[in-house]
Amino acid sequence: MPTTLTEYRKITHNGEPHYGQHCVATALGCNENILSIEKMYEFLVQMADDIDMVRFGPPIVARFGEGNDIGLSGVQLITTSAITIHTNDAHRDMYLDVFSCKPFDEATVRRVVEEFLSPSDLSCEVIYRK
Repeated sequence: MPTTLTEYRKITHNGEPHYGQHCVATALGCNENILSIEKMYEFLVQMADDIDMVRFGPPIVARFGEGNDIGLSGVQLITTSAITIHTNDAHRDMYLDVFSCKPFDEATVRRVVEEFLSPSDLSCEVIYRK
């Protein structure tokens, strides 16, 4: 059992220990890959591998919803947390969350999204969680 906060909160940000790093990304106007269960499965695998995470089992990706809310949801569990996606078919938008208690590079998250989905607009915010 951890005896100090730095053993439990392994990420240091602004001189303070944090438990996890959380990248929240919104990708608007993506290419046709966003419509494919198989391609988004590949996206989750590639994201985990490129940010140097250990995948825990295969991703799960499914399409569901009604009307304008139809899209894909997917998750790739990683040994340090999870990578999740939610998409909208009608507008080809994706909402991505990457959370890990192991640090990762936000620029790599951006690169994978841009290379795989070619969004017309991409925004990312990183939150450090205590």
